Amino acid sequence: MHDQHGYAVEVRWTGNRGEGTATYRSYGRDHRILADGKQHEIAGSSDRVFRGDSDRWNPEELVIAALAQCHMLSYLHVAAVNGIVVVDYHDAASGTLQQEGDGGRLIEATLRPVVTLASHHDAEDARRAEALHHRASELCFIANSVSFAVRHEPRTLRAES
Repeated sequence: MHDQHGYAVEVRWTGNRGEGTATYRSYGRDHRILADGKQHEIAGSSDRVFRGDSDRWNPEELVIAALAQCHMLSYLHVAAVNGIVVVDYHDAASGTLQQEGDGGRLIEATLRPVVTLASHHDAEDARRAEALHHRASELCFIANSVSFAVRHEPRTLRAES
């Protein structure tokens, strides 16, 4: 299958404080991220270290969030098709940006998914469930699109009956 899917977003800068970009300190980094058909916009800025607003999402956080979200959705898919019933999933993902001269790049991300299985699953099912993270990683479109290492530190729990 070679289907292509298109995605479009609009980014609107809202940080003009009256002088535009007259100086590095004269403008805000605030912006809005919108897409047709979406009810909610995303309030964006740069990282605080780059004069941004820490209450808003920065691009680096959005990349890490996209990786965690994509892995979760891929994992839920492979769990369902393999007979593993997931009743809860959360992830405390993180990433590292390495500054290089005037630029930089993300150099790694670590996903830490904690998956809770339905109470009827046994220890063998928990081992299978943990192994499914590898397959989910193979299927994740976002992980397949980045040029840095994406590590996984999964934990699997079983719901109490």
